[in-house]
Parts: sequence; structure tokens; C-alpha cells
Amino acid sequence: MHGPVYTVSDVMTRTVVALAAGAAFKEIVRTMEGRRISALPVVDAGNRVVGVVSEADLLRKEEFRDSTPERGPRARPPAGLDKARAVTAADLMTSPAVTVRPDATLGRAARVMARRRVKRLPVVDDDGVLRGIVSRADLLRVFLRPDEAIAEEVRREILAGRLPDGIESIGVTVDEGVVTLSGRVRDTSVVPLAVRLVRSVEGVVDVRSELTGPPHRPALEPDLMPEEEARRSVPPDPGPERSGGRAGPVGAAPRDLRPSPRDAAGGDLETREGG
Repeated sequence: MHGPVYTVSDVMTRTVVALAAGAAFKEIVRTMEGRRISALPVVDAGNRVVGVVSEADLLRKEEFRDSTPERGPRARPPAGLDKARAVTAADLMTSPAVTVRPDATLGRAARVMARRRVKRLPVVDDDGVLRGIVSRADLLRVFLRPDEAIAEEVRREILAGRLPDGIESIGVTVDEGVVTLSGRVRDTSVVPLAVRLVRSVEGVVDVRSELTGPPHRPALEPDLMPEEEARRSVPPDPGPERSGGRAGPVGAAPRDLRPSPRDAAGGDLETREGG
């Protein structure tokens, strides 16, 4: 696509609050509460991301407050017990951190969040240095794109540039991010392609297709057909019927077999005056 493709760098927060590995438990809680954020990246001395501490990591301490782990030679400590006993960011954090690059598309960042079940992603460069952070809310900002900008990109980049029918034959309207395509196309097989391409435009909420194919040509009556078509539509002449005798010339009138008046009277019908 030739239109603008939004990346993580377009929507990420560049001023990031990060934790040192030695940050204390209560300090972490105070920072999250004061900033109203649910997770914080942990960085080393070179500002490289080494882990992330989330609210879920901190809640391990509350989860195991009233529990007594089983003891014995075969007893295994329950999952999360180590974090319940932790008092610094280095022991609380989840490592390695799930991160994303600044040039990643918003779609890729959304898929990473969904698959890893996280709400925020540290944004790092090729060296792992922290450059920003992106949240679910940041990814949703693309849907605030104006309808006019979406419609213009659809007309210019999708219809005029990629479809054989071009911009003249297809109408585009956008209402609250929902794109409606209307009009006629010569080949209806391009409709699914058009819908898929329009759906890929940043900020599109949905696509509705009202595209139809060319009108059907009605069958014409023989007397309304062009001369050549009318001539081809006349059934061929089956030829003269045969009755065992010799056929007469084609197109000849049938013979009248009734006796003539002269034959019926037995003589010449001509009269002469005076005997």
C-alpha cells in the first residue's frame, strides 16, 4: 500500500518511567499508584530493558500472605512463591521482557499484546535500549483518524491505483470509520479484493460493499433485432416434401387438379352467331 502506514513510533509514549533493578517493593507500588500505570520496565545501567514488573507480580505477596507452603523432601514450592517473598524489582520482574521495535506496525504490536497477554510493551531499539512504551490505549488512537482522510486514501491508493475499474466507477463514503463502497464493476470477482484492501487502511472500522456487476442485457424480439441477428434467427427451410414421385421445382405453386369448364361440358364452349 502506498498510503501512510502507522507504526509504534507514531503512537508510543516517549517519556517513560523506568525502575532500577534495586528499586524497593513499596517504591514500586507508590510509582504505579502515582502514575496510574499497571506495569513498569526495569533497566540496567545502560538503560537497556532487562525485565518488567507488573501489578500481577506485586499481587503475589498478597496471594501467599495467609498460606503455608507444604514441607517435606518431595514438596515443591508453589508457582509464584519466589515473587511473593521478593522485595526488589530484580526479584519481582518477569524476564526477559516482551518488547517491540519502534518500526513495528500497530497490527504487529496488537498481536504481541494479545498472544502474550500484556497491556503495555516497552519499545526498544536494536541494542535493547528503552525508547518508549506503547499501551493498548495508544494502539486505539489510530481509530481517531478523520473520516475525510480515510476516504481520500481509499480513493487515491486503493481504487485509482489497484482496481481495474478505477475511481470513476466506485463511490466511497465513510461514516465513523465505516467505509461503504457503491456502484458497478465490470467483474464482480474483484469485489472481495477491494473489500480486503480497504479494510487494511489504517483507521477503518469496517467495510460494507454495495458493489454490483454490469446490468443484464434483455433478450430482444426478432423484429427488434439487428438485420444480421434476425437473419440468423430464422429457422432453415426443410425442403420440399417427398411422396414417392418427382418433386416439382422449389417454390412452384401447387397444381389445380379440378377439371376445366371445357372438359366438364364435353366440347368447345365457344358459340357462333348465325349457325
